[in-house]
Amino acid sequence: MASSRRRHCRFASIPAWSALLAALSGAGCKVGPDYERPEADVNAAWLDDARGTAEEGAAAPLWWESFKDPTLDALIQAARCSNLTLRVAGLRVIEARAQRGIAVGEFFPQLQQAFGTLSANRVGSNDAFPSLDKNYASASVGIEAAWELDFWGKYRRAIESEDASLLASVADYDAVLVSLTAEVATDYVLIRSLEERLANAVANVALQQETLRLIQTRFRLGAVSELDVATSRGTLANTQALIPELQRALRQTKMALGVLLGRTPSELEAWLAPAEGKAATLPDPPPTLALGIPADLLRRRPDVRAAERSAASASERIGIAKADYFPSIAVLGSTGFSTSNTDRLGNPGLGDLFSSDSFGGFLGLQVNLPFLNYGRISDNVRVQDARYEQAAAAYQDSVLRAAAEVESGLSSFLRARERAGFLAESVSAAQRSVEL
Repeated sequence: MASSRRRHCRFASIPAWSALLAALSGAGCKVGPDYERPEADVNAAWLDDARGTAEEGAAAPLWWESFKDPTLDALIQAARCSNLTLRVAGLRVIEARAQRGIAVGEFFPQLQQAFGTLSANRVGSNDAFPSLDKNYASASVGIEAAWELDFWGKYRRAIESEDASLLASVADYDAVLVSLTAEVATDYVLIRSLEERLANAVANVALQQETLRLIQTRFRLGAVSELDVATSRGTLANTQALIPELQRALRQTKMALGVLLGRTPSELEAWLAPAEGKAATLPDPPPTLALGIPADLLRRRPDVRAAERSAASASERIGIAKADYFPSIAVLGSTGFSTSNTDRLGNPGLGDLFSSDSFGGFLGLQVNLPFLNYGRISDNVRVQDARYEQAAAAYQDSVLRAAAEVESGLSSFLRARERAGFLAESVSAAQRSVEL
């Protein structure tokens, strides 16, 4: 009973030793630079005066619902469920999460395994001791472990690097989602616009054919010259030439929308069909935009977030490379049972594998310090530092590009609203001309 109690106490202390070693490992320093977000300047205000058009606050997550178009809502929902590019981006997030799990696992004992062997052996006559059998069998079973302690922060830096990579993959997924939603909305609006333009072209052809018939009648009566007939015929031909071009553009846009939705063209026609009793019309744009200040808008952009997290991941890898300058300290251990049936005192056999006399093991400390590395460690540090500088420059470039895209989009929106106002006046004047 006393022996059993002592054995129980000895094995019960193993978790305590593990906790102590983990504390010692985590208490070490972390070599390498601590990440700081690279500087990236943006304007304090928008270049275009958006007063009367912009409103305070962030854009609504479901911004397309402001168009009040059920067909557009259904198309975007279908694209989010079926788009294959978005699915690939989601799988990359799963991959990055698994990579982070691997990095976390490396912080704990890197080798921990059970082993077992059973072998038959023959020793040559010139190699065997007189007291040993030339033919014998041996067996062993046990567990072994090796744990490189994280004194220099190599494994902690790896976890932080994978954390940043995971967030970058999430931001990439968000970027694909944002782009997908925008492309679906753009293609849908373009389809409705082309449908209206095609309908107008067909109606114009019918009117111009009637006009040509009337002019030909007047020409036969001598009221107009042949020049009027040729001019009318040319106008009709030009209008008729628009129809195939509009049909081609409409078909291509529908094909592009079908790819975004992951559906065939025949399935897409059912989605685009308007509700019974209603006509297909262009969705009305919202009267205002939620912009906020440039810095806040750029922080919301997923492509900027992804570039910043990629820079953070690259920064942590510098510390991983610098940790190789310092000695690695590992705890090694093995315990188990082993026996053989060689002719020794006591005549042990394979059946004695789990007897107390077959129990053995070892516990040791291993220190490795590379010194003849021919500059490989220094060069690796330079490689990781250069990669970080590339990632930092890419982040700064993404900020500049994002700011330029937003400024360009805002300018296009404002100029389009001005043009729409002038075109509305032109339509009113044309309608009055028809009445007169």
